[in-house]
Amino acid sequence: MPEATPLEARYQECRRRFREVGQEHVLHFWKELDAARRAELLEDLARIDLAQLPAQARLAVTDQPPNLDLSRLSPVKVIRREQAGPEALARGRLLLAAGKVAAFTVAGGQGTRLGFDGPKGAFCISPVRNKPLFQLFAESVLATSRRYGREIPWYIMTSPANDAATREFFDRHRHFGLDPRSVTFFQQGVMPAFDRQGKILLDQKHRVALSPNGHGGSLLALAQTGMLADLRQRGIDYISYFQVDNPLVYALDPVFIGLHDLRRSEMSSKSLPKADDLERVGNFVMLDGRLMVIEYSDMPETLARAHNPDGSRKYDAGSIAIHILSRDFVERLTADPAAFALPWHRAVKKVPYVDLATGQRIEPAEPNAVKLESFVFDALPLAENPIVVETSRAEEFSPVKNATGVDSVETTRRDLVRRAARWLESVGFRVPRRDDGEPDALLEISPLLALDAHQLAERRLKPDTIARGEKRYFE
Repeated sequence: MPEATPLEARYQECRRRFREVGQEHVLHFWKELDAARRAELLEDLARIDLAQLPAQARLAVTDQPPNLDLSRLSPVKVIRREQAGPEALARGRLLLAAGKVAAFTVAGGQGTRLGFDGPKGAFCISPVRNKPLFQLFAESVLATSRRYGREIPWYIMTSPANDAATREFFDRHRHFGLDPRSVTFFQQGVMPAFDRQGKILLDQKHRVALSPNGHGGSLLALAQTGMLADLRQRGIDYISYFQVDNPLVYALDPVFIGLHDLRRSEMSSKSLPKADDLERVGNFVMLDGRLMVIEYSDMPETLARAHNPDGSRKYDAGSIAIHILSRDFVERLTADPAAFALPWHRAVKKVPYVDLATGQRIEPAEPNAVKLESFVFDALPLAENPIVVETSRAEEFSPVKNATGVDSVETTRRDLVRRAARWLESVGFRVPRRDDGEPDALLEISPLLALDAHQLAERRLKPDTIARGEKRYFE
């Protein structure tokens, strides 16, 4: 009998393992595939965690809302940024100067919802120079490195869909002035989509319907790709986490970093008062004395609309996906990948798939599949001394998620101009205003000039009057 080829041996082993978990159908079209496509299919299947697959498949067929005992919930006590005190700022500056902090951007998304073909981080957003999101973050990291005299590493988590394009984008732009050795890319994990019977869907005969496993997967990816080991080798103790769609973020906020360290927190989060009862952000709450986040889609409307006797919103602390994580906390969470404890969240979506009976690819008109993902904020109940720091929406939060409407290109550019106008007025510039109070000029301040209004004041710019309709870039 001829010896099996390496590809055939891999197929037989894969078939055995997927048969054991009731998912052998993923190899249904094997005989129709050429060698190259067979290899691609095996690569997709190798990305799937078989140890967790049975439990995930069961979750896919179980439509149960979160079991929340409302009587055990209470509002969270937030620390307002202005209450942090000079000690937090001094401590954060010391940690940055000592090289104890790294920036970490979750950037696995595509710009599809923005009408953009490419990684979301490559989408151009700034109001005057039209800089991409990645450039704004890069300049923030570079400016912070220069300010504290220490090169700050920047870790960027991509996805299989945009990893190559993201790396090429940075190469083409010469890493926006950063040393390429300080910018590290790694890929997040993926999850298969399931049908309503818990069976894995095929996107093509030789490709599994895979999607990123959620920003909670970033913690496991840090461990599995060697990034945690790299952080330890560099002497990094704290990870400044933010997502790619928010250009107003303070990528490396010394006050936030210092407060995290002084409070001996393992995971700290920023929050904002919600814009309205049903704003589409997570809700910080306390459950049996432990901090947690309830997603807006899981928050009972009775709770979301609950108000205190004085008329204030009872559950008002909204999550904006900005965190500081201690490296040793992430090491502890990921020490045993098989026991990684973050829960899976279930979403019913429209997912194209190949019909096993006909071999035809179906574009469903209605939601037909279940996607599972984990959320990074679900690490909060596992952390010691977690804290929530309330900050300013106008200063730090305006995500670009949609082409139009709420959290859109238009609103994000508007908020970048608004912030620049406030900063300039705080140092003596006269900014023209329309009747509705909006700045009547396009203004942009480079992060390389100033990361906040206080730093802009240190630059001692000569105050000037900005003309109506003027475009002005400050660098």
